Amino acid sequence: GDVYKRQAPFMQYSRLLAAIALLGATLASADDQPDPDILAAQGFVIGEIALDKSDVFDLSNPKENNWLYRAANRLHINTRDQVIIDQLLFKPGEQFKPRLLEESERILRQNKDLYDADISIERAADGKVDLRVATRDVWSLMPEWSISRSGGETRTRIGLEETNLFGRGQTVRLLRDEDDDRRENILEFSDRNVGRSRVSMLAHFADNSDGDARLLSILRPFYALDARWAAGGSTLLDDRRSKIYQFGEAAAEYRHERDYDQVFGGWSRGLINGRVRRWTIGAVFDENQFSAVPDSALLSLVPEDRKLVYPYLGFELVEDGYVTTHNRNQIDRTEDFQMGLQLRASLGWSDTAIGADRDAAIFSASAGRGFGSLDKTALLFYTTTSGRIEDGDLVNGLLSFDARLYRRQSEKRNFFAALSGTAGEELDIDNTVEIGGSTGLRGYPQHYQVGESKLLATIEQRYYTDWYPFRLARVGGAVFADAGRVWGPNPLGDDNREWLVDVGVGLCGYP
Repeated sequence: GDVYKRQAPFMQYSRLLAAIALLGATLASADDQPDPDILAAQGFVIGEIALDKSDVFDLSNPKENNWLYRAANRLHINTRDQVIIDQLLFKPGEQFKPRLLEESERILRQNKDLYDADISIERAADGKVDLRVATRDVWSLMPEWSISRSGGETRTRIGLEETNLFGRGQTVRLLRDEDDDRRENILEFSDRNVGRSRVSMLAHFADNSDGDARLLSILRPFYALDARWAAGGSTLLDDRRSKIYQFGEAAAEYRHERDYDQVFGGWSRGLINGRVRRWTIGAVFDENQFSAVPDSALLSLVPEDRKLVYPYLGFELVEDGYVTTHNRNQIDRTEDFQMGLQLRASLGWSDTAIGADRDAAIFSASAGRGFGSLDKTALLFYTTTSGRIEDGDLVNGLLSFDARLYRRQSEKRNFFAALSGTAGEELDIDNTVEIGGSTGLRGYPQHYQVGESKLLATIEQRYYTDWYPFRLARVGGAVFADAGRVWGPNPLGDDNREWLVDVGVGLCGYP
């Protein structure tokens, strides 16, 4: 007992030293940032929000500190403060919620004029959390000029696009697109936040050699997981000559005049236990008139006119399963992937009593989910279906799937594989299934095979380099192979299909 009494003060002192050492080690190894979840649990509110906006070129980097990049920074108008603030999901004085910081980053990264976005805690004291919103602009004025030849067809594109007009986050696009069959002159304007609101607007005008197109869309979407309502509408008038192809060559054509109008409204209880459920009601007027092209050198094949007028009811379920990564589809940029469950479905009824030319049930549905980890191996799967039920029969029915595999091999290498397919049933002539250069078979002309169903497989070995020429685009490369084919007759009655395979090496660049 005497021994214990003599050692007790020493043991207590040792324990105190151990506790102090443990605390010091914990503080030394901890992140400088306080734990956001603890701050939220303690009822902290948003304090000051500081914006840290970086120019296009970083003049603190010797490689970018020269007269050319300094001049570019002076010429470029950085994104205005209010444009960034209007997209945030939090305001000073509101309850601090860590989830809203991550979701606001994703919203900002959707802007084509921003390279990246990061929101961090600057200070937490006296019940308030001060935040720092860091963004970096990209060069937003992009010319477009290209001449290409594929399948015996020459295509020329000349255009100019500004994705951050006067720093307001608005996009203006001018484009002239011309090939052997058609000439398009396009003017487009869009604004994701009209008048500091959550309302977005898109206006598209096209003056074409074979017709014209007018599109106006105004909507307030479910802009965030916890958004409680959405509403909007769109109208499209499109007049064009459409072609049917055989082995990449135009073989028949028809004139297609379309009048499409839609209005909708949606509501939700918001994010509950990591899931969002949304309901939508709307109405659609969709009239398609077809006719022969006068004095055409091609075969005339005219689809039947179609007029659908219907109300519809839609449902959506979304899990909050977003993750961020790098070097998957882009080079050295933060990418957002939805790995959670996504379900969407809508059902409408077109009736002659309200102006349609037929009675029909009109349906669409989709489902998607990710599996695994993008840090190692991940599989993203998505499937859709749509069509009409007329007199008990399925018409214009489509069932599609898309599976994408990402296998991370290192920071600079990634293996990618994809398998997709579509099965069609009694398709409308103006809605055929195609495979070719613009639909996954990179070594073949566009519209090379046409039918009712298809299957396409792709594998790629991707490599992301450190090459950053002129500090304008990061360069990567890939060795790839594609294989695919189409089944079922096309509208011209040709059904002699075979498997198509291509292999190649390509370079890509991202600003």
